[in-house]
Amino acid sequence: MARNTDLADLAASILAAGSDDREGTGLDTAAWKACAGAGLTSLTDPETGGTLDDAAVLLEVAGAAAARLPLAETDLLAGWLARAAGLAVPDGPLAAVVTDATGGDRPAGAAGGALTGGGTHGGIGGGTDGGTGGVTGSGTVSAELTRVPWGRSLAAVVVLDGDRVLVLDAAAARVTEGVNLAEEPRDGLTLDAVTPTATGTAPAAAATELTLRAALARSLLLAGAARGALAASVAYAGERTQFGRPIGRFQAVQQMLAEAGSEVAAASAASAAATSTAQRAGFAAAETAFAVAAAKARCSEAATAVARIAHQVHGAIGFTREHALRLVTTRLWAWRDEDGTEAYWNDRVGAAALAAGADGLWPLVTGRP
Repeated sequence: MARNTDLADLAASILAAGSDDREGTGLDTAAWKACAGAGLTSLTDPETGGTLDDAAVLLEVAGAAAARLPLAETDLLAGWLARAAGLAVPDGPLAAVVTDATGGDRPAGAAGGALTGGGTHGGIGGGTDGGTGGVTGSGTVSAELTRVPWGRSLAAVVVLDGDRVLVLDAAAARVTEGVNLAEEPRDGLTLDAVTPTATGTAPAAAATELTLRAALARSLLLAGAARGALAASVAYAGERTQFGRPIGRFQAVQQMLAEAGSEVAAASAASAAATSTAQRAGFAAAETAFAVAAAKARCSEAATAVARIAHQVHGAIGFTREHALRLVTTRLWAWRDEDGTEAYWNDRVGAAALAAGADGLWPLVTGRP
């Protein structure tokens, strides 16, 4: 993946101000407005001329800066789902939710929920009574959505429910606030008899693609956060003195930092490879599913090692709420389990390897026939 350094510099300059706010937990509205004004919230929209590679650069920078922004949720997930269903993408922060009724093999802990309160499943205000609930004959829908990222700050929620996509106005929702380990919002949203602002037909295998897109985005954020933790550790090791010299000059500390550096390199390489594969082959390709699974598993593994080493290097001060290190390490701990744990994706790597067989394993691993 060729790194767009101009984009990385632009994103870093916008997100730098927010990284100084160590007590903020909700949406960074100033950074969101700046990102939206610079076109960074819709990089994968074909009309912007951006690419998945560009979005990857942005997410790595956002991870390193511990940005309080739903960049992946808005662009790679909700924005993609709306466009794929032929719907206009709403302005503002967005999130995508796959209802439990949609089915499929989805990671535990992902945003979900159900549509309730009616019987018309074929379309808004019409269609065949599928008996599954969701949209009433009057065209309204009720919903109970769980663990919605940034739910309290969203403009809209794009919901995949079976073979249909609905855009719901988040302002109409009652919010039950929740957070992940990094204090990022993971909220419950309740909507009673609201009229969707738009509806459309879901693309084929939409739930599977959303799962892969979310895992890839989380891998990139993890790679960025790991890089941020490493940079903070190297800087601190050069400043903190013990026995008359910086602790970074002690061989034991150097070895720990070198180990963390190798983990960051592995995470960056795995997430970059998955991005390049998805950009070239598309998310429907088996090679993309394998590359994304490998990337999320490897980045989650790196998150554990890098966070451990970062706190070892920083000592007690790194565990305090006042210190900035926790902003990246708590994200490493939270994100390693979100959108599929290391075990979840390693299981899929193993299943793909077994399915490929002896003759297909090498091409699967190398991406070459």
